[in-house]
Amino acid sequence: MLIARAFEARRANESHRARLRVELGRLRHELRGIAEIRATASGFALAPRRARSVVALVPPIDGGGGALLALLGDGEAWSTSALALALGQSQRTVQRTLSELEADGRVRASGGARARRWLAPPTPEFTTTLLLPAALPIGPGSR
Repeated sequence: MLIARAFEARRANESHRARLRVELGRLRHELRGIAEIRATASGFALAPRRARSVVALVPPIDGGGGALLALLGDGEAWSTSALALALGQSQRTVQRTLSELEADGRVRASGGARARRWLAPPTPEFTTTLLLPAALPIGPGSR
């Protein structure tokens, strides 16, 4: 099931298993100071080293169109092809998702045919990029 979800494969093969071993090794290396990953009979378990429990954070915008809404949340108008490229999905998949979101009133289209662009209202729970502080200078002589 992990291979099917991670690699979007219908059947696992040796290549998938090898890639999973490599990725789990990388994850273990990154987490070595705070947690360990244990193989269990029912899958993998994340065991914290110092804390009593593990907290998983969910994406800020849940659901099938979450990544798409996150991109549109910047207030800019996006073309379907640009969204498909940014998400690594086919243009048709993005069009279907946009149609569903439009039916729910979560996005709107502007223009037509090749000039069509998609917009979404900013998410009120998150700060827009204009309100985020600029990067602070790092290095000698910076204050």
